[in-house]
Amino acid sequence: MTYVDASIAPMRNTGKVKLHDEAAFAGMRKAGRIAAEALDMLVPKVVPGVTTEELDRLVFNFALDHGVLPALVDYRGYTKSTCTSINHVVCHGIPDDKRLREGDIVNIDVTLLVDGWHGDTSRMYGVGEIPRKAERLLDITHESLMRGIAAVRPGATTGDIGHAIQTFAEAERCSVVRDFCGHGIGRLIHDAPNILHYGKRGEGIELKPGMIFTIEPMINLGRPHVKILSDGWTAVTRDRSLSAQFEHSVGVTETGVEVFTFSPLGLHKPPYAR
Repeated sequence: MTYVDASIAPMRNTGKVKLHDEAAFAGMRKAGRIAAEALDMLVPKVVPGVTTEELDRLVFNFALDHGVLPALVDYRGYTKSTCTSINHVVCHGIPDDKRLREGDIVNIDVTLLVDGWHGDTSRMYGVGEIPRKAERLLDITHESLMRGIAAVRPGATTGDIGHAIQTFAEAERCSVVRDFCGHGIGRLIHDAPNILHYGKRGEGIELKPGMIFTIEPMINLGRPHVKILSDGWTAVTRDRSLSAQFEHSVGVTETGVEVFTFSPLGLHKPPYAR
């Protein structure tokens, strides 16, 4: 793997890892905060009876009200502002007129384009009172993400991130989805490197100051295997077990890690105070 100064790199995914400067980190802070604010805005809106299409429209309007763009619209033919993944949907669920029901869990994934920078984050929401097994899955998934983030520092490797996530999730008798991964982000929505959510310590590429990427583990209560539905986007668990995901955009600093997408209101994981 090779590295390149992001300021002189071409605006495409070349497979080289971009190293960003402080101006880029400032751009990502702004983009990440606005994306997190969008998810905060949804907290009182995710209730029994609401449709995922209505939630998607709220995010679209939020983006326009803040003078930013929902980056997923028209991305590779996608037509919505968010991905909404309910219960056994692992990721990339498409908003529609289906109404959420008491006891559902739903991941809402938002990417907003702010002054040329992408703020990418997702969060789980419980719909009303949710079963204990769902609560447990959400707790495990969030903790898996935070352990992955804690492994980020100069000189560590991408394998250290995956190892931290995998060992915790599997110790809790859950499984890590291997079909999807985190990714570099910045002026591009998807860039190098890929961030696997499983792995061995010391493997993968070395983390260096200036790297910016997402960590977004998908954790299943059952087996890790998934399948893609006929719409070409929606991924579901093959055994129909519950799945959950949390995502943050982070940057490697000289001393550790900066998280760009923390909730300004402290609404990091359910149950959220309203």
